[in-house]
Amino acid sequence: MASDSMASDPMASDRVPVVDLSPWHSSDSTARRQLADRVDRALQSTGFLLVAGEGITPGLPGLPDLPDRVRAAAHDFFHLPPAVKERYVQNAGRRGWIGRERVAAARSEGGDTPPDLLEVWSCTAGSAARSGGVEKLPRHWPDEVPALLPLVTEYTERMRVLADTVLEIMATALGLPVDFLTRHTVRPHWDFTINWYPPVDETGPAAPGQFRVGPHTDFGLITILDRQPGKGGLQIHDDEEGWRDAPHRPGTVTLNIGDLMARWSGDRWRSGRHRVLPPPSEAPQEELISLVYFHACAPETSIASLPAPLGRRSYAPVLAGEYFRSRLESIHTTK
Repeated sequence: MASDSMASDPMASDRVPVVDLSPWHSSDSTARRQLADRVDRALQSTGFLLVAGEGITPGLPGLPDLPDRVRAAAHDFFHLPPAVKERYVQNAGRRGWIGRERVAAARSEGGDTPPDLLEVWSCTAGSAARSGGVEKLPRHWPDEVPALLPLVTEYTERMRVLADTVLEIMATALGLPVDFLTRHTVRPHWDFTINWYPPVDETGPAAPGQFRVGPHTDFGLITILDRQPGKGGLQIHDDEEGWRDAPHRPGTVTLNIGDLMARWSGDRWRSGRHRVLPPPSEAPQEELISLVYFHACAPETSIASLPAPLGRRSYAPVLAGEYFRSRLESIHTTK
């Protein structure tokens, strides 16, 4: 299998470019416009970017090791005894621990596929209509790992700011008001997952058609991924080349478009199809942790496709929250 290195992979520079967002914070309108155009071109291609620049992890001002600290706390949680983790099992609101064999991402594409070889810690923020506030759950964070809650809180707050910055850049690329998208994310419905991919020594060999995460597209607006490269790592589906190892560069995060944004843009921007390979037999002790922030708009937002010439296909309008819930329900298994 190809390496995660960018050195010999043309996909890293041509199909999935590294985009420095720093010009967005300048007063140079030409530089800002050029940045928006570059983001637009990349998202029309594969729907993936590597994002660099001020405020990007790892390298958050004052917290340069924040992703590593989140991973360290998550590692401590995932290595607790199963009976302890069961105390924090996911509830109906998608918050908490999700054990193995509970998610099958490829089922969102239809068919009956094997469950994915991962465990997940999941939390979300949903608009609290009656109070006007935002709920951050699960209500019960693991007492055994007290650092997890403050670290995840800090990390998700940073990712929300980054996500809104990208949405402003995308609106500018369309020639629309800078807040065209972010006016719907003032009270966003975001999800955050910490995905733990155990080693093959623990999971055993993958079954036919089984992955750490099966082939799928994400469901919301945009996804921001801070990942660890590995032999059993992320792959992106490219129309020209098929499945390719995703490029990785230290100091960047991976950004991709989700289904809701693809609908909103009238398929101008691609909802990037991807998967995470099975645990590799040639590296039997490899375990990886990914930090995945899913940005979505307020659930009551009506999403209608942008008309031509901006959009290229018209979808029936949907309510963001209803659409997201129906897609999410398709990937959860029953035991």
